Amino acid sequence: MNRNLNRREFLKTAGLSAAALGLGACSVTKEPLVGQIPEQKPNILWIIAEDMSPHFSCYGQTTIQTPNIDRLAAEGARFTNAYVTSPVCSPSRSAMITGMYQTTIGAHHHRSSYPQARIHLPEEMKLLPQYFQEQGYYTVNGGTKTTVYHSDIHKKKIKIGKTDYNFVWNRELYDNSYWKNRASNQPFFAQLQFHGGKNRGAQVQNPVDPARVEIPPYYPDHPVIRKDWAHYLNSIIFFDNQVGKVLKTLEEQGIADNTVVILFTDHGLSHARGKQFLYDEGIHIPLIIRRPGVIKRGTVRDDLVSHIDIAATSLYAAGIPVPDYMQGRNLFERDYRPREYVFSARDRCDETLDCIRSVRTNRYKYIRNFYPDRSHMQPNRYKNGKEIIKTMRKLFAEGKLNALQVRIFQPNRPLEELYDIKNDPYEINNLADSSQHSKIRDSLNSLLTQWMCDTGDLGLVPEPILFELAKEYGTPYAVLRQKENENLLEEIIEVIQIGEQKSPESARMLMEKMLEPSASIRWWAARKLANMGIHAETAVPLLELALHDDSAGVRVESARALCKIGRAGEGLKVLVKQLKNKDNAIVRHYAALALEDIAEKAYRALAALKPARRDTYEYVKRVSNRLVGKLQSTK
Repeated sequence: MNRNLNRREFLKTAGLSAAALGLGACSVTKEPLVGQIPEQKPNILWIIAEDMSPHFSCYGQTTIQTPNIDRLAAEGARFTNAYVTSPVCSPSRSAMITGMYQTTIGAHHHRSSYPQARIHLPEEMKLLPQYFQEQGYYTVNGGTKTTVYHSDIHKKKIKIGKTDYNFVWNRELYDNSYWKNRASNQPFFAQLQFHGGKNRGAQVQNPVDPARVEIPPYYPDHPVIRKDWAHYLNSIIFFDNQVGKVLKTLEEQGIADNTVVILFTDHGLSHARGKQFLYDEGIHIPLIIRRPGVIKRGTVRDDLVSHIDIAATSLYAAGIPVPDYMQGRNLFERDYRPREYVFSARDRCDETLDCIRSVRTNRYKYIRNFYPDRSHMQPNRYKNGKEIIKTMRKLFAEGKLNALQVRIFQPNRPLEELYDIKNDPYEINNLADSSQHSKIRDSLNSLLTQWMCDTGDLGLVPEPILFELAKEYGTPYAVLRQKENENLLEEIIEVIQIGEQKSPESARMLMEKMLEPSASIRWWAARKLANMGIHAETAVPLLELALHDDSAGVRVESARALCKIGRAGEGLKVLVKQLKNKDNAIVRHYAALALEDIAEKAYRALAALKPARRDTYEYVKRVSNRLVGKLQSTK
């Protein structure tokens, strides 16, 4: 790719509208509201399912029927183009409860706020339940599974439902797991969490026959895949029954007419190309909002919606001002301007390193892979444990997958992907190299770049370095708001683009970047030099010098680069040393990942890897345990 854009260039290019690009426009029902909003404070109820795409009959699913969800949609507004900002639960839920992009607040890595690496939000930023509590609301988090904790306020044990937020938060934000103990006439804000698509063992009447399911073409038509898909549809039937019980409860308690019900999921279904990835199977979600007497019955909205909009919409429904910092939009503003684009991001998921960004219009989707040298199916304990993934890996090894199905197992992936969703709903035909679509590709690339810079995308700041910067400035959010870092993202993007050229000249430019004062720039320069092959030979002395860098993160990445280009030597010693780093658990994790990346070259580190299997940081343990097993089995 030879389309390096400086700040001025991409801002100019990104100024094009969807109409100017011929991308089509989304419509909004002209009268989404009816009558006047009542003065009485309404209850706000979120019904949230895990791991579920919009496979409801009201969304066109024909294999099963979802009468309760269909009824909710018929009585309110159904959104056909709703998308999450992240295709995995903890970043998605962190964005959901703040109304902010997880990449802006530093909550983008899956389950990243561990005792070894606590993540804090700035003081001025509140979680949604706090806004409701301040307005006298009773706050609830319940559902099918709750966790007990001791409440200092209520002087008793309280149960709450799933949170999975990637930052430190106060559990007193929730009063209980159900609203029955609230004061008389006290309004409530409630989140009811349901297992949704994770409930593959759901028992339902008339379970789905695997022979009747429709398998997307990018998956093999195999009995294990069919059975899993049937079980997934059964979980939707089960969830629909749960929704019916909730709606019945509201009616029996006489509060249905004064309760805003918002039904959605935390991301798409869990499958090989779904959860954790930015294809529609991972980010397209159902969204239904009912408010009797206010939202027009049977409204269907096809405008683009981001799930962070739910926070702002909920505050508006309760008459609570939406804070200026919040990036979500109120979907029912009288002068509402539909989004022309929605953005999504995937970063590290558990022990698995990745960085993917996407921008979607109602017709096209552009995906940018920042680690194209890593396979879609790189090791991940969570996914590897699924029977469907085991089956696909077996079929791949046996050569029984077709050219489309085998793509996710390739060692590399494209830098860019562009899909015409209107004509290619399964996102199969990558148009990124099509000259006919070059204008659309470049414009969406520029828009994505602008979004990353404008929203402060912390996913481009290497995690080991972000950890140190967050300690220095107090929160991840504060890092890019320092004067010395105001242009950091543009500079990082420039380094990444240089590294994608893989030429003697780009190698020389990366060597210059290795001398920059910013550790993030030096890290990315080393990362890209590792992929330069023969062009990186001249960089060996500089990489060896970087083994003594002030930043442990840069030392690890430089050592990895040396190992990747066949100069292990001192680099391997550095990785072994950083595997024992006492100050930064994330550095230990990245050292373990680097050792896994160099495969059999890591055999000399086996003695250090064995005790790392008992590391206090879960992800160091996972990578080390997996790598020790591989190394021992090959010798």
